Amino acid sequence: MALSWMWGLGLFFSVQMTFMFGLQGLLMFAIPNAMGLMLFGVLTQIVAKRHSGGQESLALFFDKFAKPFRLIFYIYQIVALSLTVFALVSYLFIPLELANGASMLIFLCLIVFVVLAAGCLLGEEFSIEKIKFSHAGMGALLVLCVGTILFNLKPFVPEPFQWTSPFQDEWQGARFFGFAIPLVIGLLVGPWLDLQHWQRAIQMHRENTSIRSGYLWGGSIFFLMLLFHGCLAMWVMKASGVSPGIKSSLDTFNYAHDLVARYFIRTFPDGGIMQTTYFAFLCICALTTLDSGYVALKWFLGKNVEKSENMLISLIPKQILGSPIPTFLIVGFITSIGVLGNRFAGLQLEYFMVFYASFFVGYAALAIARCYVPNSQQPLPQIKMFSMACLSIAIFAFGYFKSDTTLLVLGSTLPLIHVAWLVFNADLLRVVTEKAGEVIEAAAEIPALKAIAKTAHVATSSDVVAPQDHHALGGHFEEKWFVYSMIATYQDTNSVGNVYFGMYGLFVGKTRELFFNTAMPDFDLKTTKFYILTRSFEHKFVREAREFDTITVKIRVSDFNRKFCTLEHQIFGTDNELLGKGKQSLLFVSAKDYSLLDIPSEVYTAFMKYL
Repeated sequence: MALSWMWGLGLFFSVQMTFMFGLQGLLMFAIPNAMGLMLFGVLTQIVAKRHSGGQESLALFFDKFAKPFRLIFYIYQIVALSLTVFALVSYLFIPLELANGASMLIFLCLIVFVVLAAGCLLGEEFSIEKIKFSHAGMGALLVLCVGTILFNLKPFVPEPFQWTSPFQDEWQGARFFGFAIPLVIGLLVGPWLDLQHWQRAIQMHRENTSIRSGYLWGGSIFFLMLLFHGCLAMWVMKASGVSPGIKSSLDTFNYAHDLVARYFIRTFPDGGIMQTTYFAFLCICALTTLDSGYVALKWFLGKNVEKSENMLISLIPKQILGSPIPTFLIVGFITSIGVLGNRFAGLQLEYFMVFYASFFVGYAALAIARCYVPNSQQPLPQIKMFSMACLSIAIFAFGYFKSDTTLLVLGSTLPLIHVAWLVFNADLLRVVTEKAGEVIEAAAEIPALKAIAKTAHVATSSDVVAPQDHHALGGHFEEKWFVYSMIATYQDTNSVGNVYFGMYGLFVGKTRELFFNTAMPDFDLKTTKFYILTRSFEHKFVREAREFDTITVKIRVSDFNRKFCTLEHQIFGTDNELLGKGKQSLLFVSAKDYSLLDIPSEVYTAFMKYL
């Protein structure tokens, strides 16, 4: 997991941060980066233990958790892979200058696709169950490369490392915080949208391996890798003299991501062991991200294609939609444009990284909230979240080009404020809903209001309770389940004497209507702005029931998205034996023209506490 997280951002930005801010910049980048990885492992371990399902508990949780974030997970992976290949080609192969003129452009594009093809090959060869063995082998090679570099560059510390940047006037002061705050925010929440780490955590839980311990160790190894590369950059700056770097034509900053690579190329022009080991170090870090991304995409795309009911998607062969190859081609196209932009316009790694400091922050924060804050489980407000993400990235980009610390910080913190507001709003709504019945009940005890309460009582879910015989006239709640019981009579049976199969659907329908009446007592067909329609109904028959058997139907809200709500039901007989079970999907249409609606807020309020 340390190698899979050592992508382009960690690999080359550790050099840039050391160049810009010295040792304090390296630590400011490395510590929250490693902490974000460790916290992901610790917190997902808690999630896995909280949910039922044994070894599959985290996988079952992720299936529901990931639904509203599917597109964001996919985009996150594309940007991460594009960033990694862009960084490797721009800061290793461009400095090598293996070709000149027009042939250089063709050469760079070919290199992009060769690197991606190597990632695909490794990903196809090693599944998630086996990838730890391939990464262990690559990790051993990486340790060998690091040891060789340290041995041949001794003494590794020619003099005490500089705490601050040698470019005091350009980088220090407010600019430090303009980088520090967005980096800390982006790095701490970053792993929560990375498919590679969700897949790893799920597999570790299946294998009865401690996710927490694994990520604590992995985060520690990752921290040492960042520290090595950053300190190597500082050693190069000390040994060769500090240069101001390369100024980009798109902004006013100096960049030195390829500082170490250029030093090795210049110092060891004939190649040799030093060049080989350092370049191998870079390639191992990149390839272990690409093959891990391939495996994660194959898993994620395959799961979603199998579950998709979209007719347009069904027209395309599942082998194509579930394969990571088309995605890698998209990554290759994006990366090629980026590499050419770097060659001619000074496009840098930071232009990819801006997404992780602003655009993805809100989604990642809401993902964490949905894991631990019960009231944040409302369907994802996609338009609001996307609008806020675009606004934050625009503010951050403007602040970056103008070197405005305030705008940089605002671009990163604004999504967090928005998510906090969404969660707080939902919490306030939940509290008001839950307490409304208590307030009415308490008010009814006031003598002056008792007479009114007798004639104008509003039914709530707490009014419908089970009497001693557990057969309330209007049904009752047992935790999250709404329960209604009835006795099968002659009219419910067929000529053989058992309950006719079609009656079970009627029993479920009647229970559903009583549940609606209890959960939404103010719903009125004459004034409603929406209708609730049945989209699909499934039922599995298990046992038979006969005349005068007690039929008990249990129904609850099991899932929902922006448009549809799913109800789960179970039917039991006299001796509490399971007669059948199933589910149904509901949709909501306008009462005026029957156009499809998002789930109305009244339904959210009524159903949320029963989810």
